[in-house]
Amino acid sequence: MKPQSPQSTNVSILRLVLQKLSLALLLLLAFGLILLGKTDTIFLPKLRALMVDATAPVLEFIAPPAKNVAGVFENVRDLAELREKNDRLVAENTRLMRWRAAALDLEVENQRLKGLLHFVPPPEARFISAKVIADTGGSFARSLIVLAGKKDGVRKGQSVVASEGLVGTVVDVGERASRVILLTDINSNIPVLVEINPNSPVLPETSRVKAILSGDNSNMPQLIFLHEPVTIRPGDRLVTSGDARVFEQGIPVGVVASVNEQTGIRVDLYVEQGRIDIVRIVDFGQTGILPDEDHD
Repeated sequence: MKPQSPQSTNVSILRLVLQKLSLALLLLLAFGLILLGKTDTIFLPKLRALMVDATAPVLEFIAPPAKNVAGVFENVRDLAELREKNDRLVAENTRLMRWRAAALDLEVENQRLKGLLHFVPPPEARFISAKVIADTGGSFARSLIVLAGKKDGVRKGQSVVASEGLVGTVVDVGERASRVILLTDINSNIPVLVEINPNSPVLPETSRVKAILSGDNSNMPQLIFLHEPVTIRPGDRLVTSGDARVFEQGIPVGVVASVNEQTGIRVDLYVEQGRIDIVRIVDFGQTGILPDEDHD
């Protein structure tokens, strides 16, 4: 056996010493940890108290700005929520306003349809209700376009009435729409009866005198061609005469508004020409002097 060198002998001795010391160090470390765990309950609270005392002035200084910043962020959030809620309310209000407008339109239309019931055609007459879709009145013509035509049974020459009285006459008929000439049109000449006021010095009792109501594109047509020399006064009532078989007799037309030598006898119509939305087209079965559109 070869003898060990002095160097290897020293290494062996050092290793043996370290092994014995490591055990002692481990025991010492374990004991130290036990002591540290016991002393933690004593030193850590004091350490925390010292830290609280040290940071309290800093926290006191930065607390108000931090609170203000937090308040700003909260206000921004509230403002965003309010804006979103306001947008929803605006949208809902707009929707409700549209519904309200639609309801008002339906209510007005319903009232006008009920108003048409005030004029009751005779049993033998046929009629349809039609909506006015355009007012083609101008300086040289006064007429309306109604949403009813041949497919609805409308024919040229039929009477057009509203709840208050006579509106005019159908003059042009399409498949789906028709044109109505108003009483104020320059081409309108309607046979009428003037119900003379019973206070008239000429006729002691209520009497009817035939005349022609002639339009001149003004708001008040003129009464011409009186058949008898009677005194016409404001307030005298006009109805259709039924002559020429154009209109049924007795349809309300208007009242005498003024009697003047220069302007003549002017009539205030029962139907306000600029506010006609729904009309009733009546077929009284009159042949009249107006030819049917099929023979134009």
